[in-house]
Amino acid sequence: MGAMTTASGVLKKNRLSRRTGMTTGTPRAETLVMADGGPDSVYMREGKYGPYQVVVRSASSTLIVDEPFGAGGLGSGPTPFDLLSAALGSCALMTMRRYATDREWPLEQLVVRVSHDRPALASMDRFLMEIQIEGSLTAHQLDALVDVATRCPLHVTMARGSDIETRLIQPGELPDMAIGKTAHLRAMKEACEH
Repeated sequence: MGAMTTASGVLKKNRLSRRTGMTTGTPRAETLVMADGGPDSVYMREGKYGPYQVVVRSASSTLIVDEPFGAGGLGSGPTPFDLLSAALGSCALMTMRRYATDREWPLEQLVVRVSHDRPALASMDRFLMEIQIEGSLTAHQLDALVDVATRCPLHVTMARGSDIETRLIQPGELPDMAIGKTAHLRAMKEACEH
């Protein structure tokens, strides 16, 4: 099993590939794609062009997160809540696609829209996931696809809650590195097998 030490982030095992590259607004950052073990990680750094712009690097891509122009940002990317909604919807969509493909169902197209609302910081978040399914599917198949969408890894993570640990790391000790594995794919496969 691969692992990452807690303070220094030094990788010990299971390196599959290593990439470095220039990201928008940040110095060169390194990404590692690993087979197993240890947590996935995403690396973030403030962007160069706005008070809320954040450059996010995962093991496979780089994107900008920002607030809308009218809210003090530059509108250069989705907001953190947009990303949370997108994570839920895209995970559900991928899981439904995999489920239908594994069963060779005639699924033609999936469309998902996720709405998010929280009236106040102390209020419970509410997500509405609307799913449009196209294809010559039976009522049983449609029900099964909606059911598996509620078992997708992100839906399960968000519905049960998570423990979040926050640590202060000294300057220079946090590696410019994102680590990706196949954790999501494995969890999605597990959701489709039940």
